[in-house]
Amino acid sequence: MTDSPLLEARELTKSFPGVRALKGVNLTLQRGEVLAVIGENGAGKSTLMKILAGVQTPDAGEILIEGQATRIASVHEALSRGIALIHQELNLADNLDVAANIFLGREKFRFGLIDKARHREEARPLLAAVGLKVEPTVQVDTLSIGQQQLVEIAKALSVKARILIMDEPTSSLSSHESENLFQVIRDLRSRGVSIVYISHRLGEVCALADRVTVLRDGANAGDLSRSEITHGAMVKLMVGRDLSQFYPHESHAPGAVALEVEGLRTRAHPTHPLDFKVHSGEIVGVAGLIGAGRTELLETLFGVTPACGGVLRVAGKTVAPSSPLEAIAAGLALVPEDRKAQGVVLEMAVQDNLSLASLRRDQRHGLIDFRRAAEIGREMITNLKIKTPDGRQPVQFLSGGNQQKVVLGKWLALRPRILLLDEPTRGIDIGAKQEIYRLMEDLAAKGVAILFVSSEMEEILGMSDRALVMHEGRITGELGRSELTEESVMHLATGTQLSAA
Repeated sequence: MTDSPLLEARELTKSFPGVRALKGVNLTLQRGEVLAVIGENGAGKSTLMKILAGVQTPDAGEILIEGQATRIASVHEALSRGIALIHQELNLADNLDVAANIFLGREKFRFGLIDKARHREEARPLLAAVGLKVEPTVQVDTLSIGQQQLVEIAKALSVKARILIMDEPTSSLSSHESENLFQVIRDLRSRGVSIVYISHRLGEVCALADRVTVLRDGANAGDLSRSEITHGAMVKLMVGRDLSQFYPHESHAPGAVALEVEGLRTRAHPTHPLDFKVHSGEIVGVAGLIGAGRTELLETLFGVTPACGGVLRVAGKTVAPSSPLEAIAAGLALVPEDRKAQGVVLEMAVQDNLSLASLRRDQRHGLIDFRRAAEIGREMITNLKIKTPDGRQPVQFLSGGNQQKVVLGKWLALRPRILLLDEPTRGIDIGAKQEIYRLMEDLAAKGVAILFVSSEMEEILGMSDRALVMHEGRITGELGRSELTEESVMHLATGTQLSAA
């Protein structure tokens, strides 16, 4: 049996009321391998992972471990067989220390009491194995998200997991924390641990994966060996079309200057004045590394954080927004980076979220015009093709891509002149990304000026008429479409001036 895969799934099928989530899916995982499982939202990735981790049971098909057919009917059974699932939403007890979290539910006792000293002693080598340099006595709520992620991995190693399933592990991590996690993954692989890695970030998959399994519409779409893994090959399998069709951008003749910034100084970088223009009908990307000041720029333009100085003109008129209300009145709208915390009210209905930004404009005699609010909801659901049973569905039950459409729809109902987008496709699948790109393209064609921040290089290259590149609070260069290359952007993003810029 030594030649058998460590884990094998054969013809797994799973249905829910009205939905067939898996249609005979196959998967193999070798010892000491990083297997990336990718696909659009709804492709069946989460269902497959939950079955492997014992959260759900399949309707048909079988799971083999080292060639032996195995029934995994619970999380406990999965853990006993060395399979641990690390959820995207971390599952730690904030009020306990690191050691207590690692052994939560599997406490060791001495004289009828929890043996905290033993927990801490056994936690230390586990923390060292994942490169987390904190004491086991540290309270979990004092750790960063990246450090908490490593505690989750240490917890999995404490049950001697041979297979780690990681679901979007870098979705909330900084660039530095992500790099630390990648090194931990490589170290675990070198020690024979097998990893199933789920991510929408295809750059990570290219960097980490030994092999890729692609799901589409609940079925296998194909596999890629290490030498075959490219962004284009993955996208083609995920969406069934070539990468050349993925970015729909066509440059439009720019109109009048919609937004003009002179000497703008943000609170994050008050000694670095910023100067640039955005024309009507133009899509301008803002590139740069984490901490470059891109989000702070958009928040200053929108009045979330008042500027320390400088001049801002909208359609030639000088404005100085000290609050989002003033920015909205001037014709600006901001789609924030964190849609769940800042973009939508998750517990509220879709139609109520879509009308939120318009309530002040559409009130009658000082009261909410509920009829108009419902009209806006129906209009945006139709225009943006938001997939929801009806407008009364709470936003929290929508996919990430549809939640992002709700955030966009809320602002588009105001018909802004200038649309500010901060990481507009973060955490959404390939198909939803393309829908957002087409929406950006349609808005630009109608004369809306778009200024968007993105950490995805291909997004900057594929969707920008021009790109502003920032480094440590400064705009280090501006690149026209013909000058936009990965090399030119990275030179400027790291503070290297280009003569072409």
